[in-house]
Amino acid sequence: MVTFTHEDAGTAERIWADELDRRADLPALGLDGVERVVIVAAHPDDETLGAGGLLAEAAARGLGAEVVLATLGEASHPHSPTHPPARLAELRERESRRAAALLHPDAVVHVVGAPDGRLPENAGRLASALADLRLGSRDLVVAPWEGDCHPDHEAAGAVARVAAEASGARVLQYPVWLWHWAQPSDVPWGDAISLALTPVARRAKAEALLAHATQIRPLSDAAGDEVLLHAGFLAHFRRQTELYLIPAPGPHEIAPEGESEGESEGARRGESDAAGASHFDRMLEDDPDPWGFETRWYEKRKRALTLASLPDERYRRALEIGCSTGVLSRELAARVDELRGVDISTRALELARRRNVDLPHARFDRLEVPREWPDGRFDLVVISEVGYYLDDAGLESTARLLDGALTAGGVVVACHWRHPTAGRARPGDEVHTVLRAHSGLAVLASHVEEDFLLDVLVRPGRRSVARETGVIG
Repeated sequence: MVTFTHEDAGTAERIWADELDRRADLPALGLDGVERVVIVAAHPDDETLGAGGLLAEAAARGLGAEVVLATLGEASHPHSPTHPPARLAELRERESRRAAALLHPDAVVHVVGAPDGRLPENAGRLASALADLRLGSRDLVVAPWEGDCHPDHEAAGAVARVAAEASGARVLQYPVWLWHWAQPSDVPWGDAISLALTPVARRAKAEALLAHATQIRPLSDAAGDEVLLHAGFLAHFRRQTELYLIPAPGPHEIAPEGESEGESEGARRGESDAAGASHFDRMLEDDPDPWGFETRWYEKRKRALTLASLPDERYRRALEIGCSTGVLSRELAARVDELRGVDISTRALELARRRNVDLPHARFDRLEVPREWPDGRFDLVVISEVGYYLDDAGLESTARLLDGALTAGGVVVACHWRHPTAGRARPGDEVHTVLRAHSGLAVLASHVEEDFLLDVLVRPGRRSVARETGVIG
């Protein structure tokens, strides 16, 4: 997974400007035959950032417009001492309605109200809202890009695509965070089209951006109330053009609310695949090591510390939750008799199997933890950079399952990034708080750095390595 935070400087706009100048011949977005524009936003402000110019152009052409807010963005400032989530939700809805009115005075704003940061598991609610709009062949549906590396954006894009495909509507997707974390080589330019903004549309978009005060100005001078969208990030959305991507059709089925219990379970599985597995699969098709597992010193060092933290020299059976492409798996395999790696990405598992093809004691399977859980007990369970993608119930369930999955002397090693990151429900510290509280396990060792937290969890009563090996009594 691409790792970034809103605090990063990100890719400079001059880099994008140079690239867009070189690609001035991109196909133009045409609106002939369109009667209504439906803009889906994962969070209030996405519609302005990614498609504000299109909304203004729709107004100029007399086209109808609907704005669908999947969430109200109440998690934008999780540590704010002055603005609790309910207050942020209220303000951000008001800001989005004001921005929409500035861009298209007749736009209708619809609020879905799914939890911010948890849209993938609530995608059915957005699907139901889009079904209520009765999309048709004269509608243009635009939504966040599925490759934006933010789970809420990916889920919103997938749901909108499926709804458009089912109704015969035209569908496009707009990037938001791509401009921050990516380089020009990351863009699928063959799928890109461009909308040139008139001076009127640019002015309207600039005014609409100012309406999102909670995002572009500090909430207060207190820690936790800092600006979310800094000037360097906003520069990407003050261009003379907007860029849209044509999504590839996919097989995803997302059930709206109100279906049977069995259908809802299938929908939950589809939502997870649409916003998680399929995204990772696409990333890995383009680059077999997008996270730099093999090349970055940060990753190499973290693996070394993880391995050094293991309190036993060898293990009989080990489970790696979220094995990805199997880089850590290969090093773990040198310490175990039997290794089982699980992940939700089919492509990641293919690469893991290929990397470890010479290790017959290493097995890799597709499981969606915690809904799907491997049988048997393990002497070692490793869960690294996974917990913050789970919702509250899923993380708590995983913690409880860890205890039951361990042998009497079993060990859990958890390691997670500590910085707040867009698209993740919580930073690593909160993941480890939940794991400690709900697993019933005790902390044998803990390694804390600015960047990551590593915990070794064991059953209560287990002694230190020195005591276990007789160095001390």
